[in-house]
Amino acid sequence: MSKYKYIKEEAYEANLELPKLGLVVFTFGNVSSVDRNLGVFAIKPSGVPYDELSPEKMVVVDYDGNIVKGKLRPSSDTKTHALLYKHWEKIGGISHTHSIYATSWAQSQRDIPILGTTHADHITVDIPCAQPMNDEMISGNYEHETGWQIIKCFNEKALNYEEVEMILVGNHAPFTWGKNAAKAVYNSAVLENIAQMAFLTQQINPSSPRLKDALIKKHFERKHGPDSYYGQ
Repeated sequence: MSKYKYIKEEAYEANLELPKLGLVVFTFGNVSSVDRNLGVFAIKPSGVPYDELSPEKMVVVDYDGNIVKGKLRPSSDTKTHALLYKHWEKIGGISHTHSIYATSWAQSQRDIPILGTTHADHITVDIPCAQPMNDEMISGNYEHETGWQIIKCFNEKALNYEEVEMILVGNHAPFTWGKNAAKAVYNSAVLENIAQMAFLTQQINPSSPRLKDALIKKHFERKHGPDSYYGQ
């Protein structure tokens, strides 16, 4: 049995969820799954339609984006995944989509404001939008620099990647992550749902106020706090 079998299967299963959830069309998007003990991750091959994927087609690469196992080229976003795995050591999976509403917020270069309890059920702050990189970074190692843009945004906003598992990259699209690839995809779906709700809310009432701190605290802690009581 291949030592990469688990992460290749996990990456494969997670990638199949993207079209099922309506988060991608054609070949837009990718998911990866990491093995921290081996220092590698499996990611979708570039440009391969989802219905043509298999665990065997997943490409295994190291934290510098070098191919370790696989005959196909890995996703064009591989170096972004690699940088995040290298510097954020507690994430186990990364998802990248071009879902409609989240990407629209990214193209608007706006954080998604926390307007309701659905948002607060998952995170207690606005969903951050990293500013577009400068021309020098774009003309350089673009995907690698995208990873640095994400990390820089979190540093500037004093955010914890273990608490905020999603970001918009300005003029580009969302990235999400989690304890494994399945959680990263879950966060992609949550982000898209929140992005759509926020858009519609501001269409109905452009002056919609930010959610009260008391409600933010209540809704987050009832699911994630020490005395949480949501679920079984």
